[in-house]
Amino acid sequence: MSTPLLEVKELSKYFETPYGLLHAVDHVNFKIDRGKTLGVVGESGCGKTTLGRTILHLLDSTRGKIFFEGEDITHVNRKRLKELRAQMQIIFQDPYSSLNPRMTISETIGEPLRLVKNLKGEELSREVRRLMDVVGLAQRFINTYPHELDGGRRQRIGIARALALNPKFIVCDEPVSALDVSIQAQVINLLLDLQDEWGLTYIFITHDLSVVRYLSDEICVMYLGQVVEKCDADELFRNPLHSYTQALLSAIPSPDIFDKTERVLLQGELASPVNPKPGCRFYPRCRNGCEDCLKPLELVEVSPGHHVACHRYSF
Repeated sequence: MSTPLLEVKELSKYFETPYGLLHAVDHVNFKIDRGKTLGVVGESGCGKTTLGRTILHLLDSTRGKIFFEGEDITHVNRKRLKELRAQMQIIFQDPYSSLNPRMTISETIGEPLRLVKNLKGEELSREVRRLMDVVGLAQRFINTYPHELDGGRRQRIGIARALALNPKFIVCDEPVSALDVSIQAQVINLLLDLQDEWGLTYIFITHDLSVVRYLSDEICVMYLGQVVEKCDADELFRNPLHSYTQALLSAIPSPDIFDKTERVLLQGELASPVNPKPGCRFYPRCRNGCEDCLKPLELVEVSPGHHVACHRYSF
């Protein structure tokens, strides 16, 4: 069996607060094979972005292990981290705030090439123009500033910057959520084309289930820092097992006016992610909750490749 490009084991990230430890990411486990996409979905505040940034060492992990191409990169020195940064990149959610307003497109895309590959002059300019062609940015924009462009073109700059060092792995942190629907489709298709041509591996973070189904090979559903369900993308939509996943899928609008799918409305209070109690964190809002939900639980495989964290399936 080939080594997965990325693997995390029991990865956790906690933040200190005046009231205790906030469990932003808690005991997360998954693997991603080369050239595949793992979708990570969940409502705002569930820890999706923190997970991606912790894997890239933009945030230090609290505990757990991160493996890249079989190498334990959980704790590496500054020199090795700089080498890894060339292979692991991120596309940020906001295509405006993630760009320096004082730098032109040429300067933004060329910065990693200049700092890491030491490219200069005509060689640097030629590589910048090549990357602009790759992401579909017209050459006439090469000396423009971010505020002169629309959101779609700004996001293409971010994608070109992420591709500049020829990475193997990219965290896509809700890269289309701030864009118009028609522009979203263009950016999504661009990411898929780049994956086919460059052999890229993605973690695609989003709250849009329709987008994640289109892009992902496998999907993790997160709730308050924990993965509550993980399986193949088609399997998740065909047979959602966790009550939270069922509620998320029921919220997807249907174009069929005769669709009789039951809308699952969540009620109850959110559990606190600060010093959380053992057991299911979705229990206060779960329509299938019972006393067993207060007991500790783990993500278990209930059918080949389909994992769920729910006491109804822990037998």
